[in-house]
Amino acid sequence: MTQTLSASGKTSIDSLKSLATQLRIDSIRCTTAAGSGHPTSSMSAADLMAVLMVEHLRYDWSNPHAPNNDRLIFSKGHACPLLYSMYKAAGVVSDAELLRLRKIDSNLQGHPNPHVLKWVDVATGSLGQGIGNGVGMALNGKYVDKLPYRVWVLLGDSEMAEGSVWEAFDKASYYKLNNLIAILDMNRLGQRGETDLGWNSAEYAARVRAFGWHAIELNGHDLPSIQAAYREALSQTDKPTCLIARTEKGEGVSFLANKDGWHGKALSVDEEKKALAELGQSTNLIFNVAKPEDKKPARDGESLPLKLPAYPVGSKEAARKAYGDALAALGNHDLDMIVLDAEVSNSTHADEFKKAHPHRFFEMFISEQVMVSVATGFGVLGKKAFASTFAAFFTRAYDQIRMAAISNATIRLVGSHAGVSIGQDGPSQMALEDIAMMRAVFESTVLYPSDANQTAKLTALMCKQSGISYMRTTREKLPVIYAPDEEFKIGGSRVIRKSSQDKLTIVAAGITLHESMKACDALAKEGINARLIDLYSVKPVDVQTLHQAADEAGNKIIVAEDHWIEGGLGDAVLEAFAQSRASHPTVVKLAVRHMPGSGTPTELLAAAGIDAAAIIAAARKLV
Repeated sequence: MTQTLSASGKTSIDSLKSLATQLRIDSIRCTTAAGSGHPTSSMSAADLMAVLMVEHLRYDWSNPHAPNNDRLIFSKGHACPLLYSMYKAAGVVSDAELLRLRKIDSNLQGHPNPHVLKWVDVATGSLGQGIGNGVGMALNGKYVDKLPYRVWVLLGDSEMAEGSVWEAFDKASYYKLNNLIAILDMNRLGQRGETDLGWNSAEYAARVRAFGWHAIELNGHDLPSIQAAYREALSQTDKPTCLIARTEKGEGVSFLANKDGWHGKALSVDEEKKALAELGQSTNLIFNVAKPEDKKPARDGESLPLKLPAYPVGSKEAARKAYGDALAALGNHDLDMIVLDAEVSNSTHADEFKKAHPHRFFEMFISEQVMVSVATGFGVLGKKAFASTFAAFFTRAYDQIRMAAISNATIRLVGSHAGVSIGQDGPSQMALEDIAMMRAVFESTVLYPSDANQTAKLTALMCKQSGISYMRTTREKLPVIYAPDEEFKIGGSRVIRKSSQDKLTIVAAGITLHESMKACDALAKEGINARLIDLYSVKPVDVQTLHQAADEAGNKIIVAEDHWIEGGLGDAVLEAFAQSRASHPTVVKLAVRHMPGSGTPTELLAAAGIDAAAIIAAARKLV
């Protein structure tokens, strides 16, 4: 049976009650069938979602990527039984499919996952991130595509303790995102008891208002109050809105409502029967959701032919400056490019893009976590988002990066000021674990250019690469060794030195490639010929070239890198030989082993044992 309900204005309370009850019943039924899940966390928000679904959500289920669709994010992803029940109520998921929740062959997983569900934009479940994703989507709608869609984010009260939530609240008010509506399901109970603020809605409202949002306190089970709150939220012209809805976990069932100890616990079959006796029999009503207007995204000018920056061979330029110059050039060519930066754009040189394309540049200030979440929000809507900061500071956003991978998002991360070679600033600013960190991300791409022209070309390749890609840029100005017309590929490498008399191979990237070039020249004068490989693609790694070098150059390899010894270039090289060869080469890893301090780049490279002198000594010993 189909219920045809209004997509604007007020709907009959009886119809809304019918939908809310069906959502609660189905949240119980599917979790009991699964034997696990979060029915009570779903039941608390059922009234809020019922009103949203039939009165305000504008969504074309047959075209989930329609540019003017509203976006709905369950930041409290554990409440996905409610989301899946909404899909059933919309007629896009069958009752039989709903009851296969959490099965190995079901698309209805334990938390929302866009890898398998086309109506899900971002993966959630790691709390505190959905609102940041929503900020990215709302920025895209208001400032880039200039479309009137709204972004709705369901928040749990437990996740309001996450700092990333407040980073997102801050950026949303800074950019006046009146198209963003957060719905706080304040049900008081978390996993192990009462939440930080319990039902203190006044305190939540004070915090929300302090961050520049419009706040509405309401009873989250009173349907007329919910209707009025949504209408008030949509009337805002220069502020985002947060509905602070007092609810009860397990609402609708007497032995569940506001009872501790039910978080993440499915009802038994007998408990299910008892609960449904209170709620009513299961129904299969279908409720219509209005489609949005068919509007197309705005365009920021006209696409121009791509003309990357070019630097003369023999000159000196920093990879980070070439990255900024390449961004500006790519922005002229690709109108879907978006650039985010964490208040260091004059050091990362992302400000070159800002100067050229201010309407597609968004300052995230010192908020790396939300910067990655915002990039993900842009990325899942088809924008080519680059996000940059000092490489060391991506570590604090690692959860956001791994969730972007789970979200099937394509984002591009660029970290500058990597390694001890940054000099006097000391170890708090030195990224020494970033390559290991990014290599561990699902299907990631990790790049480490060694000169300016190579950096520009790799930046352009990142623009076309799917998934999570990361490029490490060097602070120091380095000699330009590649001509502007040289081409590179992801998964490739470049042999810099080679002869038929090579006795070993040296593998390096970035600043240690230049130290290795000095070492090779010095070793050659001693009669020790060394093959030199620029391993600019760390993941995927060029297995074929490494194997050939081992076969032709004495089966001896030195890897020199400005990174901790764990997880970097050296381990990438070892993995290239781990499962694909009967005979493994001897691999010597030169890397940072001791906590560095302040000093000049030259002093610090020497102290770490990764400068030319250290490479020469290792080569002599190995040969």
